[in-house]
Amino acid sequence: MHRSITTPHLWAFLACALIASTPHAQAQVTLSAQDAPAITSPADLPFHRIFDEPFLPGVRPSLRAISPDAQQIYFTWNDSAKAGRKTFVVDAKGAVVDTVGTDATLSYRLSPDRSQALYVEDQAVFLASATMENHRFKNPEQIIASKDRLPLPQWSPDGSKIAWAQDGDIWVMTMGNRSVQKVLDNDNADGQNFAGWASNEHLLLVSRDNSDTRLVYFPEYVDTFVEPGESRRGLYTTTYSVMHLDSTSSAELLRSKGWVSTQVSPTGSYLALDAVDAPMKKRQIHVWASASEQSTIVFEDSTEGWMYGRNMAFAPSKDVLMFQSEQSGWNHIYTVSPDGSGLKQHTTGSYDIPFAEWVDDEMIVMATTQKDLGERQVALLDLRDASTETLTEAEGYRYQFRLSPDKRHLLYAYTTFNQPYDLYRLDLRRPRGEIQLTQTVPEAFTQIDWQTEQYVRFTGRDGETGLSMSILTPEDYQPGSGKQYPTVVFVHGAGSLQNVFKGFSNSYYREYMFHQWLTTQGYVVVEVDYRHSTGYGRKFREDVTNWMGKYDTQDIIDGLDWIAENGDYVDRDRVGIYGGSYGGFMALYAATVEPDHFHAAAALRAVTNWRNYYYANPWYTLPRLGTPEDNPVHYERSSPLDLVDDLERPVLILHGLVDDNVGFQDAAQYIEALIQAGDKDFDMMMYPSEPHGFQDPDSWIDEYERIFEFFEENL
Repeated sequence: MHRSITTPHLWAFLACALIASTPHAQAQVTLSAQDAPAITSPADLPFHRIFDEPFLPGVRPSLRAISPDAQQIYFTWNDSAKAGRKTFVVDAKGAVVDTVGTDATLSYRLSPDRSQALYVEDQAVFLASATMENHRFKNPEQIIASKDRLPLPQWSPDGSKIAWAQDGDIWVMTMGNRSVQKVLDNDNADGQNFAGWASNEHLLLVSRDNSDTRLVYFPEYVDTFVEPGESRRGLYTTTYSVMHLDSTSSAELLRSKGWVSTQVSPTGSYLALDAVDAPMKKRQIHVWASASEQSTIVFEDSTEGWMYGRNMAFAPSKDVLMFQSEQSGWNHIYTVSPDGSGLKQHTTGSYDIPFAEWVDDEMIVMATTQKDLGERQVALLDLRDASTETLTEAEGYRYQFRLSPDKRHLLYAYTTFNQPYDLYRLDLRRPRGEIQLTQTVPEAFTQIDWQTEQYVRFTGRDGETGLSMSILTPEDYQPGSGKQYPTVVFVHGAGSLQNVFKGFSNSYYREYMFHQWLTTQGYVVVEVDYRHSTGYGRKFREDVTNWMGKYDTQDIIDGLDWIAENGDYVDRDRVGIYGGSYGGFMALYAATVEPDHFHAAAALRAVTNWRNYYYANPWYTLPRLGTPEDNPVHYERSSPLDLVDDLERPVLILHGLVDDNVGFQDAAQYIEALIQAGDKDFDMMMYPSEPHGFQDPDSWIDEYERIFEFFEENL
């Protein structure tokens, strides 16, 4: 293979202008880069431009802060990933835009009554009125100073105190008289650190035991000397304790080698601890009462697969705990009293609630996939009568939700087909439509007549499993013509991810451009959200437990079968498959076990040996496969390295040398096995300076040119 693509150009000019309203917006702000000469068809798009920025809208706006009154929304954005992000502000109508510095006041904590704000600036903590002027809080008062940078203190539930940790010491200030007390000295801390408030008179402490972890090495090779970069990985044990401020005595609450999240009630009467074991098979929600200093288990769940989609929060002013659980098979909303009574499930059905948060003591704002599993709509749930009111109408996908401090405005990212996401706002008290706050997509991108993917819901071979698929057809495709085309199957990474939905994938924006370009070269492009993906219920995700790759591959083949039954334009003798990370694993696995269906595989930063990944990241591998020692067969049948002898198809291996997620060791072991086998057709390329997610645009161009040439040669 050879490199023939020029380095992409950079545009660095920022233009700001107001534009007319859209069906979603009353007003919006344009933040887009000056564009190159217009291209209106993907067919006219040179290969190098599919990775150009800012033409490529890959760096989307990211919400940074909301002013206490929700009248200013701060976000970071840049027209290129090759430059640092700037901070912008828009007003609540999206009608004003300005740039601001990286002011520390944008990171703040409001008092429980929302009248005061704490922030850190110049190695000091300030207390100010919770009103802002020119992007700064009014009437600031320095209350803590230090020679070193201070962490942002945390308010007690009643707002009478603040607490913080510094150099291992834990301090508490009484706000009335500004008196300061050191409640835990570093010399006597016994590894305990400040984790938050457990009540108005108790602190929550946490300590970690790393004795079962190990050093994993990720060497760097480009500098003069090889650097043995290292990272400590493994399953650590976390201990949670409470300490009374008066006696400074502490008592252990929970010890867990797993996942734990905590929430203190607004009254300060209760502390909730949501604990899931390391294999993610068992979940318990404990509620500790400050008055009795006793804990009660208020909810339990268990599964043969693994837990997902946990969330919990107390009501704003009542001692009622809301949490989410997949116990019914789908992620839904529950409430329970601190003593375990009154447990109630409030949403039901074959759909997910991916987001939920209290608006007031009786109302919850939520995102729901009830309309379609490829959409997310916003709705209000009234606990008094279990009624729901859907507040959005437009087809599309909403995520990255954040509720304003006053609980009135919901902010989120919104995308639909061929429309990369921008930031939107919804007034929950007077919902009059979604207000688009930013318009950051370059004009040159919007001028191109991109093909809208065919979004398909179909049933797998068992007649029960519902699957989602997207299809892009070649530019000259004519239904009913009988012409068949070579096909590229893209497999998303992470395993637990949803990437087939009614919107633009920000996770795979470069692949989006590549796939559109492939259609101009005569390829069909297919993606299936295989079992293991999220958004389709617990069983769908858990079916791959103990054997990753098996059902995932079946689902992709079922998608190709559906196309054959409903169009027959895929040449089943010319099907390539590719992906990165878990998607790279899937490409190698599928081409190995199903050579009649997949005729070439390109694997980017792929897991080839799940035993390696267990030692680098047991938190991921343990729930899915168990341990290599106790379950060797799970690892053997899931690892492409163990299946090399069965490989019949050509493969392309692409991997960064400084990958600290899927280490280069996986590529090295797999390539060595291919060499030792003696009869395998493979190409490979290593990228000496690249981590797991490639950073240099030239690397992306090189990588995808090699993938294209590989499919051209082998399909």
